[in-house]
Amino acid sequence: MTFEIKVFDPKQLSKKVGVVIGTRPGFVMFGPIIHAMRRGGMPHFVIHTGQHYSPNMDAQFFEDLNLPEPDYKLEGMVEKKTHAGQTAAMMVGIEEILLKEQPKVVVVGGDANTNFAGAVAARKLQIKIAHLEAGERTFDWRVPEEHNRRMIDHISEYLFVTNEKAKAYLEREAVMGEIFITGNPKVDASLQHLEVAKKKSDALGRFGLQPRGYAIMTSHREENVDFPDLLRGIFQGVSDASQKLGLPVLFLAHPRTLKRLCEFHLSEWAHSLPGIKITEAVGYLDFLNLLAHARLVFTDSGGVQQEACIHGIPAVTLHYVTEWTETLEHGANRLAGTSPEGIVKAALEAYQQTGEWPQPYGDGTTGEKICGIMRRILEE
Repeated sequence: MTFEIKVFDPKQLSKKVGVVIGTRPGFVMFGPIIHAMRRGGMPHFVIHTGQHYSPNMDAQFFEDLNLPEPDYKLEGMVEKKTHAGQTAAMMVGIEEILLKEQPKVVVVGGDANTNFAGAVAARKLQIKIAHLEAGERTFDWRVPEEHNRRMIDHISEYLFVTNEKAKAYLEREAVMGEIFITGNPKVDASLQHLEVAKKKSDALGRFGLQPRGYAIMTSHREENVDFPDLLRGIFQGVSDASQKLGLPVLFLAHPRTLKRLCEFHLSEWAHSLPGIKITEAVGYLDFLNLLAHARLVFTDSGGVQQEACIHGIPAVTLHYVTEWTETLEHGANRLAGTSPEGIVKAALEAYQQTGEWPQPYGDGTTGEKICGIMRRILEE
């Protein structure tokens, strides 16, 4: 489709919000905000970029979070094998929709390629950008999400941060946008859906688990799973920790990780490791139920680190850095790296934690706060 215009005059834009999502953390983060927009009658539309496309990480999450189908969904992301290819395809698709809808503000959240593509597409059209989870930093250029989050922060007009730490990082970098401390809507989603999960999910029974008698594991970051030596170290370390603690581990496997295990000829070996049961990723209610009843969590996911902290479950992070440093400060999390020795050491320490620490990510009302700010922005 060919368009004659490349940029909007602000007077052309309508008083509505474009929401760009495409990954599991984004679905969770935006759930409370979309619900608040719907309750308040705020004009908005949702673009799903298709970055996460397996049913357990996509359609099941919309059902579990009671979200309507997105207004737009991009196709073909599964064929894009590189960061540039995926990001470029999403930018083209998002721009086409923005040219049609002409919103006053586009909201993105977090640090995935989805969010960078949405922000750049909006920026080039002179549509204002609001960024959720702004200001978080790992200070590690190996982490693709670090690149995305920094660039989004510096082209956004409105920056919604979790706490004072993130605000301080943004001020130190002299960002141009206005900063709002709101907390994190993931708290809203987790707290709102936990009781539903406990009633509706039969995940513990399906996997033969007893409350506080197991650990869960996730691992998907490319800087980990795309390297056979690191992937082998992670699995060996978790297996060794399982044996030392007498704690079975349920690995909720991301499609990327399953694919890499096969490509590296590690699948048979990983399935034979003592203490680890490998299964496909589950929907949100099953995940929440499994998380809330676990004794320990092994993960390289920032979102899972947060949710473990929210629900008082000690976490072992399979990475050398984290943007969620509050979890470390409160004793909710341990950085283990990817060596078997580091993972075992961190797991033994985390196992001693009681799960009693302050809640650093908000009080469960972030969705309403952000929706209120967005309403004021539309009226400016």
